[in-house]
Amino acid sequence: MTFTTLKPHHPHNVDRILAVDDSPDNLFLIQTILSEENYEIELAEDGRTALERIDRDPPDLVLLDVMMPGMDGFEVTQRIRNNPKLPFIPIVLITAHDRPSVVKGLDSGADDFIRKPVDVDELLARVRSLLSLKHSVDAMEELSRQRQDFVSRLTHDLRTPLVAADRMLALFEQGAFGQLASEGLEAVDTMRRSNRNLLQMVNTMLEVYRHEAGYKEMTFSPFDLCEAIAEVTQELFPLAASKHLELEFHPDSSVKDGCKMVGDRLEIHRVLSNAVGNAIKFTEQGRVEVKLRIEEGDASRAIVEVCDTGIGVAEELCDRIFDRFRTGNYRESGSGLGLYLSRTIIEAHQGSISMKSRVGEGSHLTIVLPLMT
Repeated sequence: MTFTTLKPHHPHNVDRILAVDDSPDNLFLIQTILSEENYEIELAEDGRTALERIDRDPPDLVLLDVMMPGMDGFEVTQRIRNNPKLPFIPIVLITAHDRPSVVKGLDSGADDFIRKPVDVDELLARVRSLLSLKHSVDAMEELSRQRQDFVSRLTHDLRTPLVAADRMLALFEQGAFGQLASEGLEAVDTMRRSNRNLLQMVNTMLEVYRHEAGYKEMTFSPFDLCEAIAEVTQELFPLAASKHLELEFHPDSSVKDGCKMVGDRLEIHRVLSNAVGNAIKFTEQGRVEVKLRIEEGDASRAIVEVCDTGIGVAEELCDRIFDRFRTGNYRESGSGLGLYLSRTIIEAHQGSISMKSRVGEGSHLTIVLPLMT
């Protein structure tokens, strides 16, 4: 039997409900009840047809019979929930069975249930409740999208004048506008360092947004992790030397033939620069040491350790230091996004990052990354 879709002439923002049942009488009953409440009703006689319609044009709510031939309501529910492209769609299961059926349905991902024979007032109450939930979720997602869009636009707009300011200050330092007195050069140097710190913060915010919004595309290819670490320590050596700190890289004997992995070399470089840079930043005297070793097992993995003799972090903060906007309690703390971004990148490489530290006793950052097999 072929069912027609009842589409009353209502505004475009009217709630759309998809009813799925292999019984024509049940569909007619649900259609009659809901159409009187000014809902837009669509009907499907089996699970496969329902999934096709949901993929094509997701409704605001699904009323789904549990017992149907071919594909029952449990499987339809699971397929809807396992489809990452779909928005949140409340699902109400309609069942004639007892508690075990209800439990299985809720475990499958349904949001509510109603028993047969359907009570009109109960059906309408559950539909109103779940549609209200749907509207709240949609509003929150839209607010989140607008917030992310605002952050993206703001960081893009901020970056342009900061880059221009850096170039202009560099010209002042080079004497392009005349030679400055030593006090003037010192002031320009201070402004340039502050401007670069702000530019780095803006760039980090932009990268975080790209990752969270799903716009960041990583390029995975084979590279040598040992070489990448050596490159980072060489780049940051002048920074450590300016603070009279020792900066050393010690690869273990297990790394004698290199340390090959598959990943995004630029992103791993970003993580390593952040880890070593933080160690230097928060160490006033002593040393920063980077270690690398390979652990063999069911799957080979690289262990990168960044150890310093700096001011350290309270033990209770070590698990939370990678949270978004989590900063330390010292004056040089940044935006709280660097370690959060590092964790995001490492987890995208199927790895892990952790820290052990005590106040006044330095910090020990550990990065674990899978290697090529």
